[in-house]
Amino acid sequence: MNYLIGEYECKLDTKGRMVVPAALKRQLPDVEREGLVVNRGFERNLVIYTRSEWDRILKQLSRLNQFQTKNREFVRKFMSGATELMLDSAGRVLLPKSLLEYAEVGTDLVLACNLEKIEVWSKAKYEEQMEMLSGEDFSDLAEQVMGDFDLGGGLDG
Repeated sequence: MNYLIGEYECKLDTKGRMVVPAALKRQLPDVEREGLVVNRGFERNLVIYTRSEWDRILKQLSRLNQFQTKNREFVRKFMSGATELMLDSAGRVLLPKSLLEYAEVGTDLVLACNLEKIEVWSKAKYEEQMEMLSGEDFSDLAEQVMGDFDLGGGLDG
């Protein structure tokens, strides 16, 4: 799996359809054949997965002990709302109304690539989220998360 990059501002039409940006679509070579899966995110956003990434996650979930209540509850909650997305002939996907309501997405949204998945945010919520992690706060977070991480020769190679 290649890691996805980019941040894309999009609009929904009145039916809840979104055109997948061409630059993003180029990073998803199998999307027209395999489709995508959209699901609820952990921060009242949505997350779009490639079919192969979704299948990898399902494989991990299938290994959880279903005799443990917390595992069943997590799987149930995580899987609720998961929906296959297929591109139509105009390169659009229809996002389910219930998921749009969950994420409070109106007409304007942002697709933010996050490693092997795509986060879907209302534009206002995304800007708010990014504002919370600006300047020194982001620098402090970077030090906490990456400070002891061996980058194998650094960012320069």
